[in-house]
Amino acid sequence: MSNDTGHGHHHDSGHGHRHESGHAHHHDPADLDWDAIGPLLEQNAELSTGQYTAAARWIAGLPDAPEVRRVLDIGSGPGVIACLLAEVFPEAEVVAVDGTPALLERTRDRAKRLGLGDRVTTLHADLPGDLARAGEADLIWAGNALHHMGDQRAALAGFAGLLRPGGTVALVEGGLQPRHLPRDIGFGRPGLEERLDVIQAEAFEQMRADLPGTKRETENWAALFCAVGLAPQGTRSFLLDLPAPLTDVARDHVIADFTRRRGGLGDRLDAEDNAVLDRLTDPEDPAGLHRRTDTFLLMARTFHLGRKA
Repeated sequence: MSNDTGHGHHHDSGHGHRHESGHAHHHDPADLDWDAIGPLLEQNAELSTGQYTAAARWIAGLPDAPEVRRVLDIGSGPGVIACLLAEVFPEAEVVAVDGTPALLERTRDRAKRLGLGDRVTTLHADLPGDLARAGEADLIWAGNALHHMGDQRAALAGFAGLLRPGGTVALVEGGLQPRHLPRDIGFGRPGLEERLDVIQAEAFEQMRADLPGTKRETENWAALFCAVGLAPQGTRSFLLDLPAPLTDVARDHVIADFTRRRGGLGDRLDAEDNAVLDRLTDPEDPAGLHRRTDTFLLMARTFHLGRKA
């Protein structure tokens, strides 16, 4: 199961919506208010830039790694990671590949603001069908994107087909689900977040089942790399550890996350847990997330690398 907190709209409530948020990322994009969602995705991804920067530097420092001249960021969301990759790989062109024009526009605006407009470009593409249009690359970065494709093995083979000799696929899949609160928050039954995890896992399975052409796949990423002709290059997890008290930006992220979960999972929760979520998201409740002093953000993302001979 994958954590979706921090990259584009496929990936994370920061790349945006979490799976428990009602799967907004599978709705018709025209139905969504991207003017409201885009800034949230961008802000959420920015919270995780330390994780992503550390991972990108790990990739850049691999023994015998070829020079990276072209990068594809698959499912790029608002472009936070694409711009970060352009900074870590200063000789590379980075192509942000996404299916939502509004997010690609945010990517272009961000790149221009950061002085990266000449090296960060965008490609509007429906994935995985339009993958071939992305062209060759030395690095393909897929942050919590592969599990949104029904036939993951075929999609990974498509990634492999675009790699130049010596090129790398970096999959962000798995890790540890976020924690934000103590086990016992002083009201309701202890263990709220663990119960939400169970429901999220069920929602994730339903999301996978509803994808076009979905196929069950053992999530042994090293074995899948081998199956599509790539050599596994290692797996590492990177921690996001924001202790209490949180900054205002991080607190806003947590509040938005719980608000989404209240809206997206409420019909799967019992009355007591719904009442707890109502209190947690109430700005006036002294025990709510707006005022608690013990709210934190702790999570891990796992990166799996495969290289083309």
